[in-house]
Parts: sequence; C-alpha cells; structure tokens
Amino acid sequence: MRIRTFAIGVAGGIVGAGLLVLALFLLGVTEVTRTETVRVTTPTVYSPGGGDSTVTGGSPTELYNKLANGVVEIFATFPSAGTDAFGQPQGGGQGLGSGFIVSKEGYVLTNAHVVSEQGQQASDVTVVVRQGKDDVRRLPGTIVGVDESSDVALVKIDPKGLELTVLPMGDSDAVAVGEPVIAIGNPLGYDFSLSSGIVSAVDRQLQAPNGATIYNGIQTDAAINPGNSGGPLINQRGEVIGINEQIASNSQDQSGNVGNDGLGFAVPINTAKRVMEQLQATGTAQSAWMGVGMTNLTPDVAATLGYKLDSGAIVTVVYDGSPADKAGLKAGTETTQIQGIDYPKGSDVITAIDGKEVTGADDVIDIVAQHKPGDEVTVTVKRGDDSREFKVTLAARPTDLTP
Repeated sequence: MRIRTFAIGVAGGIVGAGLLVLALFLLGVTEVTRTETVRVTTPTVYSPGGGDSTVTGGSPTELYNKLANGVVEIFATFPSAGTDAFGQPQGGGQGLGSGFIVSKEGYVLTNAHVVSEQGQQASDVTVVVRQGKDDVRRLPGTIVGVDESSDVALVKIDPKGLELTVLPMGDSDAVAVGEPVIAIGNPLGYDFSLSSGIVSAVDRQLQAPNGATIYNGIQTDAAINPGNSGGPLINQRGEVIGINEQIASNSQDQSGNVGNDGLGFAVPINTAKRVMEQLQATGTAQSAWMGVGMTNLTPDVAATLGYKLDSGAIVTVVYDGSPADKAGLKAGTETTQIQGIDYPKGSDVITAIDGKEVTGADDVIDIVAQHKPGDEVTVTVKRGDDSREFKVTLAARPTDLTP
C-alpha cells in the first residue's frame, strides 16, 4: 500500500525566496517553469490574545474532540497500467490518504493525488468515517471530480444513517504567520492522528503533481507525513484554512519515503472552495485565462527601454483571439536585448488589476488564479505616457495552448 503525500526533497530546490521572473508566463497556465521556488511576502504577525479579537480559542484537545469525526480515511485502488519492457507491472495497487466532510449530503474534500495517479482516477474508493470512538464505518465513495492543477478532488458518500460532522471552512486570505494550527489525518496509516504547530509562512508557490503551480500555499511546522494528504489544516477557531498537500524534506527511509522535517504545505482553502464548486456543478474545473505572456519590469529594464515607471508586468505577447486580445492589450513588436534576454519595446505594462497593485508578473498570475472563467476584471496598463483601463472577460485556459 502506498501512503499518499506529494513529497518534494529540499535538495531539489523547493525552498528559496524571491522568484525572479525573466521568462514567459502564461496566465491561468501554470506553465511557470518548474523551479519549485518559494516566494515570500511580508508576513503578518499573529498576536495571541491581542491582534485578532475574533480568535476565540480552543486547545488542540478541544478542537480534536469537536472536529475529528469530520476527518476521514480514504483508500483508493488503482488499476494496473500494464507491464513494462521487462514484464514488470506498472502502476496499480492501493493508496491511503485523508479527507474531510464538507456537507451533510456526504461530500468529502481531499487531494487529487489521493484518488488519482498520473491522470488516471482510482477504480475503487473506500471512505472510513468515524461516528464515535468505537463506531467506525467503511463506505464506498464516488469520485465526483478531480482537478490535477490545484490538487483538489471531491468525493461523495451516501449520508443515509450517518451523523456527519461537517468541518467549517475559513478564509485562507486572512491567515497570519504565527497563527496556531492543527492537522488531523492518517500519517503513515496511524488513523485519526493529531499534530499541532503554527503557520510558518503564507503565499508559498506549490507544485501540483501535474507540474502546475498552486498559488498562495500555506506553510506549517505542524507535523505532516505521508498519509496526511487531503486532510484539513485547522485554525484556532476550528475552521479549515487549507488541505494538507505536500512536505519538503531531506530525509528518506530505505523505501524512499520522505520524512517530516517541519516543512509542511497546504493548498489554501479559498482555492479549494472555488474548485469544489466547479467540481460539484460539472465534475470538472477550469482555470481562468487572460491570454498574455509577461516578464517583470525592473528599474534597470525600465531605464534601458525608456519606461517611465520602475515596476509592473511587461506584456511580451498577446495571444490571438484571447480575452486580452479582444480587450485591446498590446505587446511591442521590436525587442532589445538586456543581459542576453530579449525585452519588447513599447509594450503595455500592467500596473493594476481591479485596483490591486501589480509590481510584477507573479502579481498578475496570483490575481487571475483567484478568478474563474467568465469573470470580468479591470486591467490598468501604462501605454507610453498614458494610463489606460481595459475590461477583460477571462476565459477558460485552452488545453492545447503552449508557449
């Protein structure tokens, strides 16, 4: 049995600070180069008993006693993908992860990689629900939908005859560094385990199993181990703020399993909620897409190219027929080389979206990632000496789009 947690070795380069964007970025793509780099924003410090008057408290024991029955074990059986050139079986087997109940109708949120492997969904899912200390039910689960790009999946069980504990979902945008948190899950198969810690950092960039970038990830030092995947990260108010998704570690056992080094990461619950709504409605989820490529405007680049501002996102390409193209955004046709990199001259520079300041390409990507196809955003750009606003109706990212 494989115990599910998407793990990345620190030696592979997940931990760093300040992502320098000098390459082409595609909005809604997640075609961001696989650097596994972590971007850090200025943290908001949590002040126990002071700064946040809405935190009513609750010890880890109290929160566990109240919420643990809302956490489930998930066993997923994967079909064999045949044999390799040496006749050895590929894929297949069973995996173990975690999840949590989000509605009285029996919907369960978890990670995509708990019930999906290399794009192939599990052929059978069993959900273990606890009704009390000595009352544990094993129930068949149905996969409602899977979104590999956010590493979020929705599973459903039949609620008939069950007293379901629904975990309330919080606001991951309001998460503060230093805030106490707990994680409940099934690490290494030790079912319904509790660990506690704090939020170590926010606004991390995580990499989904399909290579996509998950924005606004939460870092915690609460112990996360294989098997915690899909389980809830819960704040002191008893609200789920993230789905425990991956760990970064330098340690491995002889079987190659990565151990906990105090670097756990969670998909922000606001992202999960948006995906969940789409999965529940249609069984699929789509990423919002503007249809531009970008690079960062820095003071040195601005001085060389003659831009009269020193930060923003330079539009390097506008894709034909894209939302940005229809709205009227423009990219320069001539380029100038700076330190071996081609920069467009005369391009629009995005400086804000919906009034939120844009200092670089990452800001644009973050803002667009928080929207869904069909949303309209106001894009403020600097074109020459003029500041202009464009109404852009975001679309679903084309599946066949490449840089």
